[in-house]
Amino acid sequence: MTFVRIGGVPHHLRVEGTGPACLLSVGLGMAWFDWDPVVPLLAPHRTVVRFDRPGLGLSGHARAWPTLTGEAERIARVLDAAGVGTPATVVGHSLAGFHCEAFARLYPERTAGLVLVDTAVEENPRPRAAPALRDAATRACGTLLTGAGLPRALGPLLRRTAVRAGSRGGDPAPAGLVRRAYSTSRFLRAVLAENARYRDQAVELASLRQWLPLDTRVTVLAAHAGGSRRWLERQERLAERLGGTFRVSAPAGHLVMLDRPRDVADAVLDTGTRPPLADEDEGRAREA
Repeated sequence: MTFVRIGGVPHHLRVEGTGPACLLSVGLGMAWFDWDPVVPLLAPHRTVVRFDRPGLGLSGHARAWPTLTGEAERIARVLDAAGVGTPATVVGHSLAGFHCEAFARLYPERTAGLVLVDTAVEENPRPRAAPALRDAATRACGTLLTGAGLPRALGPLLRRTAVRAGSRGGDPAPAGLVRRAYSTSRFLRAVLAENARYRDQAVELASLRQWLPLDTRVTVLAAHAGGSRRWLERQERLAERLGGTFRVSAPAGHLVMLDRPRDVADAVLDTGTRPPLADEDEGRAREA
């Protein structure tokens, strides 16, 4: 565990494994430990970098509203802090798919591959109306809910509920870590801010796509639990638009890294030259 200061905010950072680098970035409201099932599959072959965005996990309070270019720069600075000087495969889940694609477009010389895990998709995003008013309302909501004691009273419960809804099993995260990460006002404010700025980041990404090419290998890994095919179709169209490979992880909920960690590891390894699997890895693959 390491803490590095980026933009004046202490960021929680973890680096494990050996080999070419990959960076794992979680979706809205999640923490570094949500990648725990994937890391043992990657660490024998990759230097795995994980971090918490401001307010999430163990990182400090956010000092600014999130922006897409700001999140791409954050990834670059996290890689710097991790000592990664060579191109890395960047892996984004859900909202972080926006961040990782922006990084790949803005920092092509630092990108070895892009893996989007059940990523957010917005085909024709429109700017928010009255953004200043909406930001003020979001800030006021955070203050009101914090004053009412919601984070401590309900934060861990809401986390457990969200994981049950987004996966096919229970929440594997230790109760102590969940309480530490989800019982704080910084977590609540960060989630509200990221949700409020979701559409803004989608609009930013649509703009980047118009003038910055994507010159790297891309894999879009979509979750499918046997329901509607519309989500798969949107993910497949995104893969086609990005010139990437489309894969389906099934059966899996939105939290693919919990339900099908082998599928995520395979997608990461296949963006580069896959090393021979060790015997224990082959055993894990058969179990998955």
